[in-house]
Amino acid sequence: MSEPAPAAAAQQSDVVLVTGVSGGGKSVTMHALEDAGFFCVDNLPPELLVDFLTLEKQRGKRRVAIAVDVRSAGSLPHLLPLIKQLRSEGVRVRSIFLDADTNALMRRFSETRRPHPLRNDIKDDGQDEHRALLDAIELERELLSALRVESTVIDTSLLRPAQLRAWVRDLVVVDGNSLTLVFESFAFKHGVPSDADFVFDVRVLPNPYYDRDLRPLTGRDAPVADFLQAQPEVNLMLGQISGFMRQWLPAFAADHRSYLTVAIGCTGGQHRSVYLVETLARQFGSHGHVLKRHRELDAK
Repeated sequence: MSEPAPAAAAQQSDVVLVTGVSGGGKSVTMHALEDAGFFCVDNLPPELLVDFLTLEKQRGKRRVAIAVDVRSAGSLPHLLPLIKQLRSEGVRVRSIFLDADTNALMRRFSETRRPHPLRNDIKDDGQDEHRALLDAIELERELLSALRVESTVIDTSLLRPAQLRAWVRDLVVVDGNSLTLVFESFAFKHGVPSDADFVFDVRVLPNPYYDRDLRPLTGRDAPVADFLQAQPEVNLMLGQISGFMRQWLPAFAADHRSYLTVAIGCTGGQHRSVYLVETLARQFGSHGHVLKRHRELDAK
């Protein structure tokens, strides 16, 4: 397999590599990238990646999105070294890993009635379809585990397609060569986001929900913000989270992390966590690349 010269690779336009578990939302993601102006290729064998990018450079600058999944299982061990090689040569490669919890994946396969791509790789000892699907999902997680660690992870378990499209669009407009800081609010009653690097539980803070006038509002509304700003515990929590992040962000950046997700959770994901995410996003606005997400609010 031929390899591009470093000088040629350094001129290559943006490359987004889309991977993840089957049923995680790759089709939605690729459509979003295509709408954003990327030239999209589905299920490219990893051993063709370098040659493909060399050909793309000859055709002229354009942003490229490539989907690689477990159907190329035999070539997956070569993918991570290729990504590192391309980055060392100056190619801006952002790897997005789409994940979801097992219950969500089971439900999606049941709704679509599509077989899991690893179903035939599972030894059939008379096990039922439910058990076979569970085993295929776990096998896929194992095969992709190393790639997940090196990628920007998006947990799609509770995301609507429109949410996922918006999150992907936000992600690809930032510089993949520097650390992107993401603040995300969520509701504990719907589970902790699996893509979170840090999780802060703010359910101990005073809850605007118990004020009848504030209950229908959100943490983005001024009356709720005024209520929370007047609470000493809220300011203390904000200061401690902010101080922790400012202390450790340089270390994460020096470790060549491209993405750091800070999840803030309260009971319903409507008031306290939303307010803290909005406030922290403003405080860290000068950091560079800062994104904010509201998992529960964005789903409405």
